[in-house]
Amino acid sequence: MPIYKMDGKKDGKQKYRVRINYVDSTGKSRQIDRVAYGKEEAKDLERELISNLKEETMPKMTLRQLCDEYVAVKSHEVRASSLNKIKPRISHYVLPFIGGIRIDRLNVPILQKWKLQIEDVRSERTGKPLELSTKKNIYGGLCALLNYAVKMEYIEKNPLAIVGNFKNPYEEKKEMDYYTPEEFKAFITAAKHQAEDAELVRDNMYEWNFYVFFNIAFYTGMRKGEIHALKWTDIDGDVLRVRRSINQKADGGDLETPPKNKSSVRDLQIPKPLADVLKAHYARHSSLSGFTDDWRICGGTKCLRNTTLQSRNKQYAKEAGLKIIRIHDFRHSHASLLANNGINIQEIARRLGHSKVETTWNTYAHLYPREEERAVQVLNKIV
Repeated sequence: MPIYKMDGKKDGKQKYRVRINYVDSTGKSRQIDRVAYGKEEAKDLERELISNLKEETMPKMTLRQLCDEYVAVKSHEVRASSLNKIKPRISHYVLPFIGGIRIDRLNVPILQKWKLQIEDVRSERTGKPLELSTKKNIYGGLCALLNYAVKMEYIEKNPLAIVGNFKNPYEEKKEMDYYTPEEFKAFITAAKHQAEDAELVRDNMYEWNFYVFFNIAFYTGMRKGEIHALKWTDIDGDVLRVRRSINQKADGGDLETPPKNKSSVRDLQIPKPLADVLKAHYARHSSLSGFTDDWRICGGTKCLRNTTLQSRNKQYAKEAGLKIIRIHDFRHSHASLLANNGINIQEIARRLGHSKVETTWNTYAHLYPREEERAVQVLNKIV
């Protein structure tokens, strides 16, 4: 124990020795010895010594310096796409405001003031206040940075957790967008007509790649980057093997990485409608000069570009008379179709490559048919 009872008294109070062992900035073991009279006085002295010691040994690191270290460390630990999302949020919305402040001096009032400053920031693209989702992402980036500082024992706790995330009590929760099977049929028919017209008029088979992409998205629920990365070698009979992903936002061009997490490495049985689409597309690709099975299924020697993909998405939806949904919403369409037909939530989670079933359940539970009536029927049979 750092407090030891000693012989002797003063003014009727017992004598105590307060001893603190620590390691200084050079790595040498050090010790502080002090004397106090009275047990409470000894405890107070201990707290004071520890507090002063932490102040002396705490790294005089600014938030900007912490950010540099964090990026250097995380570049070897996380996917480039994940790091590339955090860096601009920090550099644009955190460092200009509080980057020069020492991390041990960041407190609740300073961070609350920073939040108010972000509330007044306008988007460079639209000139309007930042969307709530954007502000929450900024908060998440700074929170990750300060959590790292806690992990490294640079600070004791993360004060941003006390401040809390951005909120808007008047914002209504957005409904999840997806296509029903009937809507998808209309969408994919428009895509097919576009590809047929392009091949007929310009002798160009490039447009078929988009048609195949959206078929894969709907019938498998794969992520956009996972579809971009697919090669013909990933098809094994009636199984599609998900083993990689493409990040188009990485510095230096396309970056091929493993999928998002361990659960994302998965094998998906190919349904017959998709098998027919892939078979026909393989015949197209194999007729082209220089073809090998190492070609990307959607694109050939080069991945489809996300901007062009989104353009085609809007075009097909407009021609089919449908609402425009995001590329990611084709993943929702796949999961919604399965959920509405009572497929086990664990199988949906597996097909989507979710690391936790809870993620799938929180997103799609509301789509499952109500089971209350069935439960009561079961209980009514007990007599």
